[in-house]
Amino acid sequence: MMRQEKSRLTSGAFAALCGTTKETLRHYKDLGLLSPARQGENGYFYYDPEQFYDFYAISIFRQTGTSLEEIRRCLKRQDAAGTLALIQTQQARLEAQRQRLEQMDFVLSSAVRSLALSLGPDLVPQRTRFEQEHLLALPAADLMNVVDPEAGEDETLIAVLEHCQALCSRYGLQADYQLGAVHPPEAGGAPGAISHLYTRIKEKADFPYYMEKSAGTYWYVCCRGRWDISEGYAVLDAFIREQGVKTAGPFYACDLAEFILSGEEKSAASMIAVRVAD
Repeated sequence: MMRQEKSRLTSGAFAALCGTTKETLRHYKDLGLLSPARQGENGYFYYDPEQFYDFYAISIFRQTGTSLEEIRRCLKRQDAAGTLALIQTQQARLEAQRQRLEQMDFVLSSAVRSLALSLGPDLVPQRTRFEQEHLLALPAADLMNVVDPEAGEDETLIAVLEHCQALCSRYGLQADYQLGAVHPPEAGGAPGAISHLYTRIKEKADFPYYMEKSAGTYWYVCCRGRWDISEGYAVLDAFIREQGVKTAGPFYACDLAEFILSGEEKSAASMIAVRVAD
């Protein structure tokens, strides 16, 4: 019985199958990375369909940052142990890249939300629902061990950010590094002194500085075009008292735009919010 002749693909057809170009195939051939199965009498090169998997493997390695020379050596050796080690190395690289992308997505999502809120009217109480947030919250009392009492505003900010970064590194946390403050409510609903400085983290974490900002309906005010937001506290406090709003939990104050539109007071935007009692 005669053996059926294998199907052959021209360079163009094989490039289309692999989603690449004939130029790429030619480059791989010149490097000795992926050679055509045969060359016809007409001078054209032909590939076996099974070589699709060779090209696919090369593409996967390339997307994980493996050099063409590393791939060539790996494919030439045909060594299972060596290939396994290379794949494991690339898996580790992919995991690191995945974490970086997740961090970028978290930061950008936070920025989108914050900048959208910053466009609201100035000093006008508004009501909305906020979803649950996870916070890395530094007790104000503990900051005495982090911040020099004689330090200026910039030095204080640097010290707090460095401390947050160190904690995130120690506990494997992803943060957006937008800073906010927690004010426990005083009698009558007015905000008290700062109890914590915080930054948002991506998910709940089991570590000493974790705090949850509950989901729910909040009253908030935006303070635009000013660094001093004391007037915002006064407006929100007066509104709560006049309307007889029952609040639950602390007041939260945070920058909305200064982290990305910094340098000029006219670009500053902050928010003060407090949850409505159920």
